Amino acid sequence: MASKRLTVVPFTRIREGKTDYKKRLAMLKSGRTRVIIRKSNKNLLVQAADYKANGDKVILTTGSWELGKLGWKYSCSNIPAAYLTGLLAGKKLMKAGVKNAIVDLGLYMSVKGSRLYAAVKGVADAGIDLPHSKEILPSDDRIRGEHVVKHAQSLKGEGLKKQFSGYLKANQTIDIPNNFDEVKKKIMGN
Repeated sequence: MASKRLTVVPFTRIREGKTDYKKRLAMLKSGRTRVIIRKSNKNLLVQAADYKANGDKVILTTGSWELGKLGWKYSCSNIPAAYLTGLLAGKKLMKAGVKNAIVDLGLYMSVKGSRLYAAVKGVADAGIDLPHSKEILPSDDRIRGEHVVKHAQSLKGEGLKKQFSGYLKANQTIDIPNNFDEVKKKIMGN
């Protein structure tokens, strides 16, 4: 006689690799607002959400595409844009009355100095108490985009045309640090 073995099928979101419920439970036990940071190929999204029994309540959503309204002329998927998006989200959180939060990076790998941590630094610089390690944040020159300018200056001819064709077609100079400072002043002034 064959044994009757019960198989336990994991939740769909675990099977699809979308949710780590142990991490989520630990974050929810903190009782803090979660600052959720997600990235795509072209943009970065920062959301703030509070736990509710019938589903999370999203307080605000800020995307890097909003930087264009503030005068950002460059890519919305680089480290300076991620920092500015985090800064904008942090200012909005302060207006909403949130003073402390916890970071939710989801299932992304934790990479020192990445766009995700640039956004974390932006939220923290806006005045939100966000527990994080200073060693994992990108350096100030990378946040301002100086590394991109140095790289563009090192390229010649076809290499420059290939990597920065969008900027060259729009007759833009690659001057990310100055544009970064202008947009940062607008965000801090608002």
